Amino acid sequence: MDSNRRHLLCGLGGLAVGGAMAGLVAPALAAPQAAPAPGARFAQVGGEFGWQPHKLNADECAPVAYEGYWHKGYACGYGTFYGIIGMMGEKFGAPYNQFPFAMLEANKGGISDWGTICGALYGAAAAFALFWGRKERTPMVNELFRWYEATALPIYNPGDAATGFKGTLPAGVSDSVLCHISVSKWCYQNKIEASSKQRSERCGRLTADVCRKAIEIMNAKIEQGKNYKGTFPIRKAVAGCGECHMTKGNEANWGKGVMDCTPCHSGGKAVADKFKDHP
Repeated sequence: MDSNRRHLLCGLGGLAVGGAMAGLVAPALAAPQAAPAPGARFAQVGGEFGWQPHKLNADECAPVAYEGYWHKGYACGYGTFYGIIGMMGEKFGAPYNQFPFAMLEANKGGISDWGTICGALYGAAAAFALFWGRKERTPMVNELFRWYEATALPIYNPGDAATGFKGTLPAGVSDSVLCHISVSKWCYQNKIEASSKQRSERCGRLTADVCRKAIEIMNAKIEQGKNYKGTFPIRKAVAGCGECHMTKGNEANWGKGVMDCTPCHSGGKAVADKFKDHP
């Protein structure tokens, strides 16, 4: 690892440059501020979603995301985010290299081991949000998350550069963006313990895969602008269940979200009680 990347991976990258980065200076260095003017409390320097995106080479960034996964054990969210924003910092400098990257460690284990959203996916979505607001960002997130649900992962293989486990790992379709389901299903199907080096390696490689796909999506968005549309369709279960549970005015309009319903509500033995008294 070269000295510049080592420096950036530690989340330092130098002191903040100019007023645009004042909010990212460490609290100990920040000067006391006057109370905000009425109506100005939530105003951001440079505007909301105001950073300029740059195209990246996914083949170059995926191995960096994998490396970031293992850096100090910061894991998936950190690896993916650094593979996008950190690489912009290495190539274009400020403001990208001023981000406090270590905060993304909170996503490890589906956010502090709670097994919620896969941290790699959150890292990518957070990177998108530096550049695009919800309306333009949602098709990008939909494409990435639906790809994740439907794709056999991991694909990436670092070969001799593997950190946790060298060799081929089985790939599997998670059908879910949740860390708990993605990890547990893969471990169950392959009889591999969740606390094993193989499982950690699987998530490291998956981090590289998510980073690569996120960059492909981001590059397409930069090219197509507001005309960007994803290619992965909504999952059949979401469309079917949504007719009752996500339709305005329906008495059964209780559902929230667009992730695949079936991993938790499949009617299978493990979740059969979910269908008790279901019409």
